[in-house]
Amino acid sequence: MIDEQKQQQTPSETQENSTDTAEATNSSEMSSENKVQEAIDETQNTQSDTQSVEATDVSEQVSDETLEDDSTARDIENEAIIATLQQENANLKKLLDEKIEQSNSSKGQYARLAADFDNFRKRTLKEKENLEQQSKKNVILELLPVVDNFERARVQIQPSTEGEKTIHSSYQGVYKTLVDCLKRLGVSAMRPEGQEFDPNFHEAMLREPTDEHPEGTVIEQLMRGYMLGEQVLRHAMVKVAVAKEPMITSEEEEQITSEDAVADNG
Repeated sequence: MIDEQKQQQTPSETQENSTDTAEATNSSEMSSENKVQEAIDETQNTQSDTQSVEATDVSEQVSDETLEDDSTARDIENEAIIATLQQENANLKKLLDEKIEQSNSSKGQYARLAADFDNFRKRTLKEKENLEQQSKKNVILELLPVVDNFERARVQIQPSTEGEKTIHSSYQGVYKTLVDCLKRLGVSAMRPEGQEFDPNFHEAMLREPTDEHPEGTVIEQLMRGYMLGEQVLRHAMVKVAVAKEPMITSEEEEQITSEDAVADNG
């Protein structure tokens, strides 16, 4: 039956069957080739992945070594920078110390100059004051005899007529004006009567034994003394009281004489 069916197939069917067989054969061959290609591709991918992993490992190793080298270089550079900064800091500190020393020296010199100038100013001012005082003193000393004459005239001259009184009043007015001028210049008259004798202000011209005043008391001013401020312009010429010597009677004198004679013979 089958054989009959086979015999009954037309050439066209036979051709179609041949074509299908060829296609199946070709498909089988293509499938085998695809599998081989896939195996080859897989092997290549595996190799590529392996190479990629190896390259990554090498790259990471190189990167680590590069980072380590960079870190070492940075450390060396930082140490160099720190050393440079420390040296600059030391130099600046030394320079600062020198400037401070110079400043202190300048301040010391300025203080000494200021002190010297202040002493010079005070000394110059003192010398100026002394010169002015001495000049004033010399002028006033030349005028004091005139004042003395006016005072003697006032004591000794006693006007009796109207004309004499007028003249007396006139020159006494001049005397008063002169005394007022001397007072404005700082001149003051001494009043030593009744005071204890002081050689810094008084000059003893006479000594008078008396019981009325204690010994060493100024009894009378013979010539007026003057002061110029706190300085003695002219000493006052005075009479000073001294103690009276005890009165010796003739009998006491004879007794003293006889005692002296006995002492000489002994």
